[in-house]
Amino acid sequence: MPIGDVLPEISLTLGAVAVVLFASFVRQRQHHWAAVLALLAIGLGAGLTVAQWGGAPRLTFSGVWALDGVALASKLVVLGAGALVVAMSPEWMRTDRRHGEYYALVLFALLGVIMMASASDTMELVLGVLLSSVASYPLAAYHRGWAPALEAGMKYFLIGALTNALLTIGVVVLFGLTGSTGYPDIAQTLATDSDRLALTIATACVVLGLTFKLAAFPAHAWMPDVAQGSPVPAAAFLTVIPKVGAAVALARFVSLLPPDVAWRAIVASISVATMTLGNVAALRQTDVRRLLGWSSVSQSGYALMAIVVLGVSDQALPALVFFLASYATANLAAFAVVTHLRGRTALDDYRGLARHAPIAATILIVSLLSLVGIPPLVGFFGKLMLFRVTLDGGYAWLALVAAINTVVSLFYYLRIVAPMMFGNHRSAVHVLSGQWARATMAVAGVLLIVGGLGAEALSLFTESIRFAL
Repeated sequence: MPIGDVLPEISLTLGAVAVVLFASFVRQRQHHWAAVLALLAIGLGAGLTVAQWGGAPRLTFSGVWALDGVALASKLVVLGAGALVVAMSPEWMRTDRRHGEYYALVLFALLGVIMMASASDTMELVLGVLLSSVASYPLAAYHRGWAPALEAGMKYFLIGALTNALLTIGVVVLFGLTGSTGYPDIAQTLATDSDRLALTIATACVVLGLTFKLAAFPAHAWMPDVAQGSPVPAAAFLTVIPKVGAAVALARFVSLLPPDVAWRAIVASISVATMTLGNVAALRQTDVRRLLGWSSVSQSGYALMAIVVLGVSDQALPALVFFLASYATANLAAFAVVTHLRGRTALDDYRGLARHAPIAATILIVSLLSLVGIPPLVGFFGKLMLFRVTLDGGYAWLALVAAINTVVSLFYYLRIVAPMMFGNHRSAVHVLSGQWARATMAVAGVLLIVGGLGAEALSLFTESIRFAL
């Protein structure tokens, strides 16, 4: 068996086991060293992924595992984002008796997301979704003594149970139509003949199942509650990392479908509904974390634009991966600032922050402007690539809707920026004094700027990525 093809995943698995064993035999005050173990596992996984880069796109393990540019690029995005989440966690989690176990859950959730992005088999996709979900539910409700965390975890679990069931139903129907679970065989069978009504039902179920991990309409309702009620590092994880795997998994799935199946109309409708609902709902929020949650919903709508033109524009996949990377960097930078401020996110608490904590305020402003898409930040180039491929694919109306939504989003982001810059200082804000949080905040802020300045080189790096199938 080609064990070398999954060495990055093996490193994450062994890292999670090592973290569990370490946390079982050391005192709680030493559990922050579990974060170091997790970072080492993630770093090893990233190094092994880079070593796989440059090979010919192919399917391995009897065709169920993809080793192509999209899988490797998304894996690097997931691992980089996971490293930032782990790095911002120790000070936040240090008083929790289960501090060390937290990092094992993060590693298992990362593994599930990577499986989603690399799956070339419907059963492999289901396994990735379930592993990611099972490891993520306890992350959302990790602070068991706080009611908002329990409410967020319960809503996350219930919506996940429903959508995962729909995903499984779609996979079963698809197997009944094609007699196979492997993507190449499914594509070949669907290209010849199949029951179009049953295929439409299967497609709708799979798409709806993946909208849960994307936090896209109609399975988006968990996102604002999780963003507000979960531990801030866990909220940072759940608002960013599952999207990467789900978006790539959805792109792989729809690429199998024959042209006469109206999947583009379905995905385009979900895109419009998601970005519009997310932005309109964010306008009314008075809590920064909940606002970022609704913003995360809207960003999923933008990502779906690239999937709509998949197969029509040659640069749809590079645009999708680049946008996901730019969004992940900006959103994690914003949550790193919230972590640094010990989770205080009422808008009133941010008044005068630019004078009291200028570095934190600057990084938060830069991250919000990147989410809007203001040059020269990396978020601008991510959205620029999305708009370009959408126009090239003949969906000018979708690009227009996205442009209007981008203008709308500027208003609620400025609702955070204005009090920080011009309001009077509120003493309720206490900066968290911790090297981990400060370092993570600084690294994420630098990546936003450096990524923007080096966007051309990064786009050249991603423009050649393709599916193995």
